[in-house]
Amino acid sequence: MSASDSVSLMALLAILGMAAATGLMRISGYWLMGHVPLTARVRKMLEALPGSVVAAIVLPIMVRNGVPAFLAVGAVIAAMLVRRNEFIAIFVGLAVASLARAAF
Repeated sequence: MSASDSVSLMALLAILGMAAATGLMRISGYWLMGHVPLTARVRKMLEALPGSVVAAIVLPIMVRNGVPAFLAVGAVIAAMLVRRNEFIAIFVGLAVASLARAAF
């Protein structure tokens, strides 16, 4: 067994471990939610969750990348409000980000 084989084996074990952990988290989440009564308050919280996740991912990226990122996200929001098409919004956001990076 060479050094590269052991690295490959370790990488494979790490990937399998992460896949198992991810699967366990998803299964346990479904199991736990099966024991939670779906009141109006819980339903509202679950409906707001995707937006919260997006904000938690996007805001640090915007802060780290500065003005071009803020302009790109603003363009995506504007495109979604006007066209209601995710592909157009992504294209507009990428175009604005590229132009803003070239300008700054």
